[in-house]
Amino acid sequence: MPEPKILLVEDDKVQGLTTKQYLESCGYAVTWVEDGKSAIKTVKTQDIDLVVLDLILPDMSGNEVCRWLKLNQDTRGIPIIMLTAKGSTSDKVASLTAGADDHLTKPFNEPELNARIYACLRTKSLQDELREKNRQLEDLLTKLEILAITDSLTQIYNRRYFESVIEKEFENTLRYKTPASCMMIDVDHFKSVNDDFGHKTGDTVLKEIASIIKNNLRKVDVVARWGGEEFIAILPRTTKEDTLIAANRILKTISENKFEGINRPVTVSIGIASIPDESINNAEKLIHKADTAMYEAKKQGRNRVIISE
Repeated sequence: MPEPKILLVEDDKVQGLTTKQYLESCGYAVTWVEDGKSAIKTVKTQDIDLVVLDLILPDMSGNEVCRWLKLNQDTRGIPIIMLTAKGSTSDKVASLTAGADDHLTKPFNEPELNARIYACLRTKSLQDELREKNRQLEDLLTKLEILAITDSLTQIYNRRYFESVIEKEFENTLRYKTPASCMMIDVDHFKSVNDDFGHKTGDTVLKEIASIIKNNLRKVDVVARWGGEEFIAILPRTTKEDTLIAANRILKTISENKFEGINRPVTVSIGIASIPDESINNAEKLIHKADTAMYEAKKQGRNRVIISE
């Protein structure tokens, strides 16, 4: 294991040199500074494991240095052992209140200092280990949350998540009296793609189409796999006219795309429904009207966009 890095803050040159040599003989890597400002600068710029800090310094008190380190997010976890010639209870309380983890009165016994350093480093190691485990747990929970709302094949949102989002967007639209549009997209003749080229190629087509849809919409728009070869999107603060422009862009990009493993074009049919609309008073009806418009696009020959009336 690497040597623990100790910062020794001591303005007495004889005491500082003696303590530094002793700590180095115990296996520590020691940086020695003689004032508070140098101590703060060192902790900010170097990887320090523990600070041995004299209370009386030429520029500022050890308690002030201690308070600064403990208030700073990046340095608050570094243990501090305060050294002082003042051994009164009030002095100890002041140092501990400032954030010191331990207190040792001068003149001190060197093996006792080493034992206190070891104890502080052991506690810090356990705290660091706990923080790392908490970080790993948070990462795991984040991954699980992402998995819960993501379609495993296309890596866009799944139907469950979309249903919760569109409910919120519908409420926001009513509250702020802004437009919103829903787009339903279905791959034309997808069964023949699977039958002629295999399900693996069909999966590749779905993934590429999901990517095309997402890349042709804004970040604020939410795209999901609705089921099978069907996709859905909610476009907040977007009129049906603007949604039509986006839908035609998606239609053109997909029809012109050269899909891997397929020697013929793949097209989609798109239905659009928008609010405000007197016939739409909830999110479910908005989805239904977009779905109905999409089926009308199928009836009219596919590879087209239909706006719900």
